[in-house]
Amino acid sequence: MPIQTREEIIFSLEEKINNFNSYIASLNKEQFEKSPQGKWSAGQNLDHLIRAIKPLQLAFSLPKFILKVKFGKSNRPSKSYEQLVEKYKSKLAAGGTASGPFIPPEVSFEKKNRLLNYYKKQKSKFVRKIRRQKETDLDKYILPHPLLGKLTLREMLFFTIYHNQHHLQLLKQRDIISQEHQSS
Repeated sequence: MPIQTREEIIFSLEEKINNFNSYIASLNKEQFEKSPQGKWSAGQNLDHLIRAIKPLQLAFSLPKFILKVKFGKSNRPSKSYEQLVEKYKSKLAAGGTASGPFIPPEVSFEKKNRLLNYYKKQKSKFVRKIRRQKETDLDKYILPHPLLGKLTLREMLFFTIYHNQHHLQLLKQRDIISQEHQSS
C-alpha cells in the first residue's frame, strides 16, 4: 500500500510501532538483554526509538511560525516514502549511525513493560498531533534530522515509519542468525 496522505501515514505509523512493540513484548529476559557482538539489545532498540520520537512530539506541537523561524520552510516537494527510505539506506551503507542523545544506555529487563507502555503512550500522543496537521503543512515545514539533513514534516513521518520497521527487521534477523548457530 502506498504511503502518502496524512491518514495513510497514521495507519502505517501505528502499524509499525504496534508490530515493534508486539515483538518486544514477546521477548524473555535473555532475548531482551542480549547484545551480540556489541550490537544494541532489544531493550536498547526500544529505548532508541523512544528517544527518536520524543523530539518529534515537541516539533509537532510547536506553532508553525516557530518552525518557520527556527528551521525555515521547504523549497522543494517532499520525497516519496520509497525515496526517503532509499536515502536512509544509503546513509546507513555509507557508515551513518545514531549519535548523541539517540544512543541508548543499557536497558534491563525490569524496564521492559514500563518502556513498552511509555512508547505506546508516545505513539498515541504523536498520532493526535499528526491529526492536527494540515495536509499542506506536512510539505511546507522542515525539521533537521541528524543523519538525513533537512526533512519536511511528511518526510520525517516517513522516516519514523521506516525507522520502526528497520529496527524490528534488525532484531528479527539477529534472532534468525542466533537460532541457526544454536542448531548447528
